[in-house]
Amino acid sequence: MPSHKAQCELDYMPDQLFDLAADVERYPEFLPWYIAAKVRKREGNIYFSDQVVGIRVFRARFGSKTVLQRPERIDVTSTDRMFRTFALAWVFEPLPDNRCRVKLLVDLELRSRLAQDLFRGTIAGAAGSIVSAFEARAHRLYGQ
Repeated sequence: MPSHKAQCELDYMPDQLFDLAADVERYPEFLPWYIAAKVRKREGNIYFSDQVVGIRVFRARFGSKTVLQRPERIDVTSTDRMFRTFALAWVFEPLPDNRCRVKLLVDLELRSRLAQDLFRGTIAGAAGSIVSAFEARAHRLYGQ
């Protein structure tokens, strides 16, 4: 069961939105608190990336594994020691009239209880802010 969930419906094809979500190296261009992202290795429909995020004075560097199931789903996990749990899924559901429902499911728990308590509110709002930034990026790239 995801701990955080957000969704939106957009006037774009699932393929377009899948491509936008799969392009992690562009995240620093449009996601708040994203500082850097670099794909370090690709193996078929899987890639491994290094990412840096920052919230207030806190900065974290972590690695992740992304599994692409085009155009329906993207699953991102991390076994980095800073996380007790890190699982994120993008789900793209086609709708009539070339529309798409985009769901972001996030299960995130930091290993440090202090850090978890400190960032509880930020983490809770993260899925919604990611989807909002994602939607704005889609409008900029694909028009409307």
